[in-house]
Amino acid sequence: MPECPQACRPDPAILSLPALWDEVVPADFPDTTLRFRNDRAAAEVGLDTLSDTEWIARLARFEAMPGNLPRPLALRYHGHQFRSYNPDLGDGRGFTFAQLRDDRGRLMDLGTKGSGQTPYSRFGDGRLTLKGGVREILATEMLEALNVPTSRTLSLVETGEALTRGDEPSPARSAVLVRLSHGHIRIGTFQRLAYERDAATMRALVAYVLRELYGEEGDDPVRLLALVVGRTARLAARYMAAGFVHGVLNSDNINVTGESFDYGPWRFAPTWDPGFTAAYFDQTGLYAFGRQPEAIGWDTMQLAASLRLVADSQPLIEALDGYAPAYEREVAAALLWRLGVAPRGPEPDRALAAALEAALRTTAAPLDRAWFDLFGGTVPDGYGSEWDPLREALSGYTARKGRSASYWSGEPCSMLIDEVEAIWAPIADAEDWSGLYAKVAAVRAMGEALA
Repeated sequence: MPECPQACRPDPAILSLPALWDEVVPADFPDTTLRFRNDRAAAEVGLDTLSDTEWIARLARFEAMPGNLPRPLALRYHGHQFRSYNPDLGDGRGFTFAQLRDDRGRLMDLGTKGSGQTPYSRFGDGRLTLKGGVREILATEMLEALNVPTSRTLSLVETGEALTRGDEPSPARSAVLVRLSHGHIRIGTFQRLAYERDAATMRALVAYVLRELYGEEGDDPVRLLALVVGRTARLAARYMAAGFVHGVLNSDNINVTGESFDYGPWRFAPTWDPGFTAAYFDQTGLYAFGRQPEAIGWDTMQLAASLRLVADSQPLIEALDGYAPAYEREVAAALLWRLGVAPRGPEPDRALAAALEAALRTTAAPLDRAWFDLFGGTVPDGYGSEWDPLREALSGYTARKGRSASYWSGEPCSMLIDEVEAIWAPIADAEDWSGLYAKVAAVRAMGEALA
């Protein structure tokens, strides 16, 4: 097997935290058919020059990369799931199998979904359906284009197994997915150490996250909380500006870098409907579109509670109090970005953001159409009097970018559930992947037009 490319910069830093993982063995798949490789993301960590054969060996058979983790690691964590604490968690169908520095010097994890059973699989088979993998490609590509900090889907390989699932037609085709993420340390990772009263490892974890994921020296838990508060507030704000509903914002699904990941029952909201939910099992609307900022803030509170093991309460409370004002700033900035207008000062205009939200909510305008038409800061003449407060609020703003890209001469790019199903149907029925690849290209073109 050829060595990894010279541009590859291995850095298996997580080996310094042995209390956080278990070594595991990847599943031995009967087949490996490459369905998607993200060379744009792979280039950031020096893997884009791998041949398809080398790609399969590294990212589906999980042959160890030189100078990297010798064996895959299933990470340990706890978490609140729909506000109920669960101490029986951990990577149940995935693992971390490599850590690399990207072209900006950030520590990036290569993590899997569908790579086999681990000590935390419980009664699961450790596998992923091919449809689930396709859905994750679509979610991550769309979120990246819409300026949401997200993991990227690096690879999807079909694995030749038939899976039984209760929530989709069975037998279902199987796949293994690799995501590229800025860390896999979750709020639930800290919760586990607090539950076990492991102060020594908690201090080591604080230092690891500060050093490896935030580029800061020291082991100050209050400083860490303040950083996570800022990043999670940004994530919540950008979810809202993207019209995205994650569906399962449990504390084990919140990365302490503020990077979104792990896409199950996600949806994009068709209108600005605060009660819109993504998961059929979210019967109380706990993680509905409009409640996501509250949900992520609540999860961040659980990090603060966990850090009480190694810090005094009062400074943690003061750091946590920064979440609401940080969210207000971030959501105003994110909405202005979607509008395509330049800020008029150092602080985003919250009045403009409020006028925009009110117009979207009261008119129930299709979100993708509205964002497309409003880009550049002009409300079209065809939009009625309900939009007058936004017209007035936009007075004096200038476009941060023109509408010269070819994207603006067509129709808005969207990712509603019917479109996702329409992309999957020809794959399932006729082995036609062209719709997926065309959609990825269209989403990337939109991202370039918005950037």
